[in-house]
Amino acid sequence: MTYTVGLLHPGSMGSAFGAQLRSCGHTVLWSPEGRSDATHRRAEHAGLEPETLPELVFRSDVLLSLCPPAAAEEVAAQVAELSMAGADTIYVEANAVAPPRAQRIADRLVPMPVIDAAVVGSPPGGGKTPTLYLSGPRKQAERIAEIFAGTDVRPHVLGDSIGQASALKLAYSSYQKVSRVLAAVAYGAAESYGVADELLVIAAKRTRSYLAETDYIPKTAARAWRWGPELEDAAALLADVGLPDSLMHAAAATLARWNGNKDERLDIAEALEALRGERDQDDPS
Repeated sequence: MTYTVGLLHPGSMGSAFGAQLRSCGHTVLWSPEGRSDATHRRAEHAGLEPETLPELVFRSDVLLSLCPPAAAEEVAAQVAELSMAGADTIYVEANAVAPPRAQRIADRLVPMPVIDAAVVGSPPGGGKTPTLYLSGPRKQAERIAEIFAGTDVRPHVLGDSIGQASALKLAYSSYQKVSRVLAAVAYGAAESYGVADELLVIAAKRTRSYLAETDYIPKTAARAWRWGPELEDAAALLADVGLPDSLMHAAAATLARWNGNKDERLDIAEALEALRGERDQDDPS
């Protein structure tokens, strides 16, 4: 079965998704009004069909929102104001937004069913197969998964609650993106003292991601009282060579929440409870 999908809006990820859907026979619409020349070129290359926004909303079985996260609520508001969607139209909120924002979008679009979605991976095609995580009403989530069957997009239904896909995306991207920034400042510090090559040798000895090593969370809590001051000195090093030191100060402040757990033997749940508990003391609200 083929569907008509309204794509809001074809950036590099959205246009790649549109091309994948087109390859399976689906009709993919986009609205060129106010879009840049680069967006026009991407849409044309992907074989997307231009349409006015009201007609796009009216014709679409699925509205797929893949836009800059800051614009996600505005895009949803534009759709809500039109009130032209069909009775069975599904809105897929696939931007990297916090769960409360995903819920606000769902509330704004009632009675249209909304699927909270998240893309993890590079734009599909050329051997790249991102995963599209889906959460929300089960029937509609499974319908979206069916639409992507046969494409290079790998759909995965998480559960029935709006916010699950968004939470997974931000939990992952918070580590992935901040770790890239941290790598840049660490390399910059080593390079300033002529030891960048040696830093890479040390790093090459470790191939696993710390994110996969959850057993290390309690060990981090137990050692936080020592690690925090070390990171404050690291902040001083970065400042001395003209690099941003805010990441180090923020990490030290996070570790300070475990200062009361010096050398304790905790499990993961206890370590996370201690991490959250300090926040509650600091913020009575």
